[in-house]
Amino acid sequence: MNSTAALALADTGEAADLAAFLVRLLRFDKAAAVRLQGVPRPDGGGVLAVFGRLPLGGSGALAVRTARLAGPTESVDLTVSAGQLLDGVDSEANTVALPAPVTGPAWAGLLPPRTGWRPVGAPPAAQVYVELMAAVREFRERSEAVPEHHRTRAVLDGLADEIWSRPVTVLPELPLRAAHAARVIGFLDPKAPLTVHRAGGWLRLSAPAGSVAVRTAAAPGAGLGLSPVRPA
Repeated sequence: MNSTAALALADTGEAADLAAFLVRLLRFDKAAAVRLQGVPRPDGGGVLAVFGRLPLGGSGALAVRTARLAGPTESVDLTVSAGQLLDGVDSEANTVALPAPVTGPAWAGLLPPRTGWRPVGAPPAAQVYVELMAAVREFRERSEAVPEHHRTRAVLDGLADEIWSRPVTVLPELPLRAAHAARVIGFLDPKAPLTVHRAGGWLRLSAPAGSVAVRTAAAPGAGLGLSPVRPA
C-alpha cells in the first residue's frame, strides 16, 4: 500500500482513540516510531495494529492498539514516525493518513507472534490496579530518596527493573511491568476485564482498549509475529 494512503476506520471514534494512544507514546519519546501492520479480512474490511514501545526501566513493553478498517483494504507493514502518524489522524473524518516509512528501531523487527497464544488467566483488574498503584508509590518514594547527585538514569532504571519485574500476586506469571505499561498507555481500567495469554517467550495482557506484550524468555520462534488480531 502506498505510504501516502489514508485508511478509513470502521468504528466511530476510533481515530480519536488512536490519536490519544499516540499522544501517550510521544510523552515517553518525542521521536518515537511505531510499527504498523494491517491485514485484509474476508468481509472486505481489515484490521490495523499499531505497535509502540514503552521504555519502562532498562527493559520495555510493547503496547498494541488495534482498529477495524472500513472498505476494501490492502496489506500494510511499515514503520513510521509516531508524531507524523498523529499528524495524519483526522478525528472528524475518522481516517488516518500513512506517512512515509522510516528506518525502524531494533524492537520493531521483533514483534509478538500473531498465533499460538494460550490462555494463562484472567486476573481481577481491581486487584491488579491496587497492587500496581502501591508499586508506583514505592518507586516514587524510593527514587526521591536517592541523593540528587546519584539519581542517574542507570540508577532509576535499576530501581524500575527491580520493582516492575515482580510478579503480580493474583497471577504470578504476569510481571508488574505489563500492568504498569497498560496503565500508562491508558488500557488498564479497574472495572474492565483483563486476560493474559502466552506464546513462546511472550506474555500478553489484554484489555478492551488494547494489549501490552512483554518478553519473558527467549524461545524458538518467539518474536517472529506478523499481523495481530484483536485480543482474545
